[in-house]
Amino acid sequence: MRPEWTDLERPAYAGQVWERSQTAFRSRVLGPHFEHLARTWTRWHADPGTLGGLGTRVASGVPPDPAGKTSHEVDVVVFGRADDGKEVILAIGEAEYGDVIGRGHLQRLEHLRDLLIRRDDRATAATRLLLFSAAGFVPGLHEVARGREDLQLVDLDRLYGGS
Repeated sequence: MRPEWTDLERPAYAGQVWERSQTAFRSRVLGPHFEHLARTWTRWHADPGTLGGLGTRVASGVPPDPAGKTSHEVDVVVFGRADDGKEVILAIGEAEYGDVIGRGHLQRLEHLRDLLIRRDDRATAATRLLLFSAAGFVPGLHEVARGREDLQLVDLDRLYGGS
């Protein structure tokens, strides 16, 4: 808000400040908060059947992509334990507050899982994909998810009322 202080101090300018600040507010406040909600739900409310096992901790991360000479943010990373006691990555997830989730989001997560499999022995083809959206999902994505054991879609109803 620092760049907006002078206008906020002017009488009757609050509406204009809010109008031009909404995009930044969504991306810098609502987006990160929704990611936090997704991690909290995953850690404390998600069923082991959703995650592919009992989650022991949840974090976020930024795995490198050497081939693409970049890195990718992963909003939700769910860790658990294998039968032998070794740590495994049960699931990874993307959380979008304002965007309707589509196949591009799914393809990105599939790519990230492939990267993790190549770079981290805790990730496997069984690592689940979690897509969280406050704005919903494109038509047809629910049907795709119903046909895949490794994919879970989490909307606001499920986030606030289901596991």
